[in-house]
Formats: sequence, C-alpha cells, structure tokens
Amino acid sequence: MRTCREARNLGVRQLARKIGVHAQELSNWEYGKRIPKVEQVALLMGALVVEPEERKRLLELARSAHEPSWLEKRVPGVAPSVSSYAEHERAATAIFDWEPAVIPGLFQTPDYIRALLSGQEQPDQIERIVHARMARREVLGRYHPLDYHVVVGEGALRAEVGGAPVMVEQLQHLAHVSMRRNIRLQVLPLRANAQAIAHNFGVLEFEALPAIVFVELYRASAYLYDDDQVAGYRAAAKTMAASAMDEHESGEFIREVIADLGEAA
Repeated sequence: MRTCREARNLGVRQLARKIGVHAQELSNWEYGKRIPKVEQVALLMGALVVEPEERKRLLELARSAHEPSWLEKRVPGVAPSVSSYAEHERAATAIFDWEPAVIPGLFQTPDYIRALLSGQEQPDQIERIVHARMARREVLGRYHPLDYHVVVGEGALRAEVGGAPVMVEQLQHLAHVSMRRNIRLQVLPLRANAQAIAHNFGVLEFEALPAIVFVELYRASAYLYDDDQVAGYRAAAKTMAASAMDEHESGEFIREVIADLGEAA
C-alpha cells in the first residue's frame, strides 16, 4: 500500500481524506499494526488507480488475512501463490520451513530451478520464475535479515535433479549459505521419516502480527491462521528439528553427498 501511495506522490493525510479514514488508521495499515477490511482495501485501490492485476493480488491478500484458511489453486513446481507468498516472506521476521522432497526455494540455484520445472512450463515462463526466486533471496541478506530455520529431507539432497553436475552446484551453494548466522539448516535422515509430515510447510512469524502457516499441496496452497492449527504445526516443526541431524552433522552430510555425486559424475 505504501509503495503504491508513494509512487503516486500522495501523502498519508491526502489519501486518508480521499477514502474517508483517519491518517493514523491508514498509517497503521501501512506498517502492519492493523489489518484493513477487504472493502477498505478496495477503496484504497480505487483511490490509487491500481492496475487490475495488482488490485486482484492485493485484494486476495486482504481476504487471506481475514479467513481462517485460504486455499489457492496452483501449477505444480511453480512458485506458490504467485507473489503473495513472497509478500508474506518479506514481512516475516522468522520462518521455519520443512521441505521433504526439494531444495527450499530461497536456496535454489538457477540451473536447479530450470531442471525442476523442465517440461512443466514454457522456457520464457521458467526464466521469469528463476528471476523471481533470485529476487526472493534478498530477505536473507537485508539489513535485518530473516531468521531462517530449515529442515530438509535426505531425499531432497539425493534426488539428482538435472543430473550430477547441477546437483553438485546446488549442494555446494546449500553448504555455503548454511554458514550464515541467520540460517539454521538441518537434514532429516530417511531413517527418521516416521517423524516427518508428508507435505512441505512453513511457519511464518511476524513482529506485530500473529504467526501463520503456509501449506503447499500438489495443486493448491493454503494459508492457515487458526491458533490451534498454527500451534499444531509449530509442534510438528519442533519434533522434526529434534529428530534431524544437528547443524554440524548436516553440513558434513551435505559434503558427503557432494563427494558421492562427484564420484558418480
């Protein structure tokens, strides 16, 4: 909202008068201290003359904030919820991610993404997805970086997506980024799969808003806001982290897989 307003050279007071709310209320919306109603977001979009596609996306975000669960259809392998997940990701202060079958999106290399999506999308669309995922990495290196805790399944490391050379590059990158202070990476071995949830999910924590859970299914993704559901996924995250290798063991394991792939190449 703030980006749209500033792009049109409108002050907070000017825009507030246009839509009939107090300037402080509008400011609270922009800084995430309050969540506007869907009707209020629609008024804002009209006052700011927002393009139809962007208006649709922002209205979907507004609806999701007021529903206990929000389900959205998607194409397998394509970035979930188009750009709405990236919006939540940028706003989050901490995220726990469980990825049983693929390398987490924030860690994926361009060639890994291309191999992952090969045959599912047209080449030009794949390149747009690559560009979008590279842009998402900003949250890991910004001034106040995202606190990112990932548990990844052993199977994701051993799957030769794109062949051995692509996977070696991908795992080398994974080993490198895992050394950052704001990143905690653990590997859940196959022998511990009884503790795992079959689908991947993320628990997103925010500074001034309640936590939410993002669940990714085969052809749909869902946002969960119910306190009991969030608590259940937090408990699952804790269990899987306790069952996974610690950070040092995980780093050593990744290097072992790299060595195995190098021998096979």
